[in-house]
Amino acid sequence: MSTDTPPVLYAPQEPIFPRKVKGFFRTFKWWIMAVTLGIYYLTPWLRWDRGPNLPDQAVLIDMAHRRFYFFWIEIWSHEFYFVAGLLIMAGLGLFLFTSALGRVWCGYTCPQTVWTDLFILVERWIEGDRNARVRLWNGKWTLHKWRLRLTKWVVWLLIAVATGGAWVFYFADAPTLLANLFTFSAHPAAYLTIAILTATTFVFGGFMREQVCIYMCPWPRIQAAMMDPETITVAYRDWRGEDRKNSDAVKAGAPQGDCIDCMACVNVCPMGIDIRDGQQMECITCALCIDACDDVMAKIGKPRGLIDYLALSDEDAERAGAAPKKLTRHILRPRTILYTAVWSLIGVGLVYALFVRSDIEMTVSPVRNPTYVLQSDGSIRNIYDVRLRNKLGEDREFHLSLTSDENLRIELESRNNLLSFTMPADATILQRVYVTARPQDPAASQARTDLRFWVEDLGNEDKASQSTIFNGKE
Repeated sequence: MSTDTPPVLYAPQEPIFPRKVKGFFRTFKWWIMAVTLGIYYLTPWLRWDRGPNLPDQAVLIDMAHRRFYFFWIEIWSHEFYFVAGLLIMAGLGLFLFTSALGRVWCGYTCPQTVWTDLFILVERWIEGDRNARVRLWNGKWTLHKWRLRLTKWVVWLLIAVATGGAWVFYFADAPTLLANLFTFSAHPAAYLTIAILTATTFVFGGFMREQVCIYMCPWPRIQAAMMDPETITVAYRDWRGEDRKNSDAVKAGAPQGDCIDCMACVNVCPMGIDIRDGQQMECITCALCIDACDDVMAKIGKPRGLIDYLALSDEDAERAGAAPKKLTRHILRPRTILYTAVWSLIGVGLVYALFVRSDIEMTVSPVRNPTYVLQSDGSIRNIYDVRLRNKLGEDREFHLSLTSDENLRIELESRNNLLSFTMPADATILQRVYVTARPQDPAASQARTDLRFWVEDLGNEDKASQSTIFNGKE
């Protein structure tokens, strides 16, 4: 059967005006918002003394020198495995918390949730609570409405600019960059980054809000694989609440449940859903509906928990009047234990690798074009590029040498036949090295001779080495 009307693939956005609510979870979310925003905005301004030759910003992503500084930890570009390990731990942590407690990331610490909460708070301060905002939305565009809207948008824009501005401070010295930004001498990339983050924060937090979570974020579609009936999540005890006060069954004489159909849970929901309809992709488990429902239950003299954090596997027991399983039995199950074990192993591995890594490193790259050079006296010379790294915050005296079963001579380019030299603090140098075998030495006539380069810190006797081969005449 054909039709001229195309199917609707996108539902137009319905404006949502969450009502103000008080309670444990709302207070907890305020604290989470204050802590996360405080960390984000203040971290670039923390100082950390690393010595005269290193930046004193506690957290810095130094793209120019390809370094990452985190307080006393310095990660070089070739040590990206530390960053990869942290990303894997973050993913496993997300899986762990979701399988144990549902979408707690989405409900409490996701940047979209945090900034949306902040924008709604500003909106409530300027335009009033839910009923006032609904009237303003439906009203005509008067001078009063324009004044409120423009004031709100200006405050949103200031928050968005601060958001973008704080981000760029992680990539350069914050005080210096701030001065450069105001004198218009900063790099164009800084202004472009601030502009992009300002626009996205302003639009996502102020206008798109729940649309970002529903249509743009992939996590609501992935979370189903992480959750099971043992997962603790926000849910409605329909076996206790039904039938509702205004339902047809109650009007026909059926016993009334605890739900009085006051719509408080719907009115406070930032996603605009009804938790009483069951588990939904849009639900971010922010738990504001719990606070709203508990407040109503207290007023009508009913026990709290009609809407609560609970495991769906307890439904049969609670319907029968039995107590649910202990919280620890829901959380400590094979899946969460496995996630915790893998997460811990990766963390321990990263910490171990961090503490056992050397302060000096070397990599050796033989120059293969040509494979060897025949000298005028008949000796064979091989050329190597040796990259040396001094990770310490001070200049150090290094000594380069080699070991081999055969007689080989080492020489450093531009070092006046000296094998010891001063290595700058926190730096990398590329040193060209010549290794020579005399005509009478076996290495000159052998196709391959094993050797090992050594670099030693003469100050603390730390060493690093790498093996390679010497190519002679075949």
